[in-house]
Amino acid sequence: MRYTEVNLFGVLVSPMAPMLLAAWLLLMAFRQVADRTGLTRRIWHPALANLALLVIILSAIVIAVRGLGTDGPG
Repeated sequence: MRYTEVNLFGVLVSPMAPMLLAAWLLLMAFRQVADRTGLTRRIWHPALANLALLVIILSAIVIAVRGLGTDGPG
């Protein structure tokens, strides 16, 4: 699969933008759960943990989208 631009109401958007939005939404859901369970209080630097988690989620989404291609691995 090749990463191609996404046509959003006539504007071509980088394929990374929808993936970043999805990662951010998943991060917000995780933060809600972490706040309710008290996990956030146990983290030394919550902002750094949020950034690291965003990068992990975004990387997983990019790898998953790449795996959806029909032209094989690589």
